[in-house]
Amino acid sequence: MSSLKPYDAVLLLSFGGPEAPDEVMPFLENVTRGRGIPRERLEEVEVHYQHFGGRSPINDENRLLLANLREQLAAAGAGDVPVYWGNRNWAPFATDALREAHEAGARRVLTVVTSAYPSYSGCRQYREDLAEALITLSREGRSLRIDKIRHYFDQDGFLQPVADSITHALATLPRGSRVVFVTHSIPDAMDDAAGPDGNAYTRTHREACAAVAARVPGSQDWDLVYCSRSGPPSQPWLEPDIGDHLTELKAQGVPGVVVVPIGFVSDHMEVVFDLDTEAEEIARGLDLPFVRAATSGRAQEFAATLAALVVERAAAERGENPERPSMAGAGPWHDVCPANCCSNLRNPDKPAACGVDWVLPIDKNADQPVAPERVNQ
Repeated sequence: MSSLKPYDAVLLLSFGGPEAPDEVMPFLENVTRGRGIPRERLEEVEVHYQHFGGRSPINDENRLLLANLREQLAAAGAGDVPVYWGNRNWAPFATDALREAHEAGARRVLTVVTSAYPSYSGCRQYREDLAEALITLSREGRSLRIDKIRHYFDQDGFLQPVADSITHALATLPRGSRVVFVTHSIPDAMDDAAGPDGNAYTRTHREACAAVAARVPGSQDWDLVYCSRSGPPSQPWLEPDIGDHLTELKAQGVPGVVVVPIGFVSDHMEVVFDLDTEAEEIARGLDLPFVRAATSGRAQEFAATLAALVVERAAAERGENPERPSMAGAGPWHDVCPANCCSNLRNPDKPAACGVDWVLPIDKNADQPVAPERVNQ
């Protein structure tokens, strides 16, 4: 018996990104659909992608992660279980990947999301897209049950590669240089609604930062700052911005910085443009020595951590009592999202899979009505 029973497929679910200049604007329109983002703002962001030839690095990062995850699952004795890859916003789309899995015989799928932290955009929005995919597939007469692994901001394979990269970076900088952790800014209101009790986005980031810093030799001062703000000036978003913070550190006499994209699994566009391009340019203008630490997504130990969480969840579904390690915060995150976890503030009634309150609606457009099915008990 495979170590992944009752699951018969794994889905690596990510954000997606364009791979050619003519794909950039359609991709951005997918990402922002229904949010009322002005065309002018999309054109500004399009320039970021065209700076890199219209190709986001994220898909190549996911191809490598997919290969590493398959290798690590095989090492864990689950090499017979196929691993599919789907995105929320660009090809290969999640619905197409799940359709392919169903055609190959899969009926229970375990999802690995390339987002380590709880928030609406980092968790519930992925769950909403999974729900939308399930509803679409049900109209085709395809029945699937989907679960997801727990958040992994507290896992060794996520934390240690970052700590190792910081250690190497500090060795190239003047003594007393500051460690500056960076994550994607979100509206304050989204953080207030993150997790079952609120503010889980900022809290879990700080827990991960503290756990990483503790693994770096010597006592390290560190800060958590933000990048990639995209909302109107009137809407409060998490601050300070990385650019403003670099200016402040220079004024304080800090001799150098290691900028650490702790909020990102791999080198997204926010990393290669907002940090490697804009933030580094600001640091250069300040004459502030700057090194950007690596993300953990390329490390085999990161893929090994994801594989271990897949095996862990499968064991729990079989009624076993697997160990649930946690190296940061107050303990392991939940497997099944509670009701109203990471609420959708725009549309609170939008269906989201992988939660206690998920029910597949009756599909009035199908040839045969689909009975409501609670897919997570």
